Amino acid sequence: MADYFRFQEYGTFRADAVVDVLRGDLLGVVFRQAVSAEVCATLAERFRSSPALRVRGSDAPGHYLGAYHYHKTTEGYLDESAAARAALTRVLDLPDDPLARIRAQLGRVLAEDGVTFRTARHAGREAGLALIRSWHGRGAFALAPHEDRAQCREPRQADFEIQRIADRPVGAMNLCLENGTGGRLRVWDLEPDDALRDRLGLTYTGSPYPMAELDGVESCTLDVGPGDVYFFNGAHVHAVEPERDPAARRTTLSGLLGFIDERTVVSWT
Repeated sequence: MADYFRFQEYGTFRADAVVDVLRGDLLGVVFRQAVSAEVCATLAERFRSSPALRVRGSDAPGHYLGAYHYHKTTEGYLDESAAARAALTRVLDLPDDPLARIRAQLGRVLAEDGVTFRTARHAGREAGLALIRSWHGRGAFALAPHEDRAQCREPRQADFEIQRIADRPVGAMNLCLENGTGGRLRVWDLEPDDALRDRLGLTYTGSPYPMAELDGVESCTLDVGPGDVYFFNGAHVHAVEPERDPAARRTTLSGLLGFIDERTVVSWT
């Protein structure tokens, strides 16, 4: 579609626009300052001071609270999600929890079309509700070019329902809690297929894509600031540019979601 590869901007949160992304009608949407500066600052401070804060290594240098499903067994991911749930709940415990508000509005709009929205599950256990993460990579990118569909085909998660997303969009949800100068999101107009992944040895990881493969591919960038909420199709190769100020932080509240069949949208981390 000629008008697909872009971010549509809004001044307030609109769940129907998120559904456009999940249905593949638009690359992404951004809702400017949809969450107050005070709420963002509180969440960022609680995140940094949480005793459950963890370090992620060279694949995506930074800190995080929650659980990544990336490159794990289903049981291992669900174990980590359960272990992090109480700490994450303490950080999000606000009278106006923005994640709860976003999920509730999205659930209502999807329900109007007869679609159920829920957290992904397996054997009576639930996926993580969200991740809070910050990156400190100082190379060409703070988060290297990657895509989120390959990891949904991890053989050790063959029993996990997120694999039913197949070739549908993988919705990447982010609420920017803090950012300095830089830290832009960059997205390329490339949804890798199995042949490309296999050639690059990225079949089940989807990361990192070498810049040589992206040269000449159309891309777009998105500047984000505290309070901005954005969703995009994470099946496209995308990256996060580094901060220009070494003392600055780029911290987001994030998650993944998508249709696993015509009547069900699930979320995971």
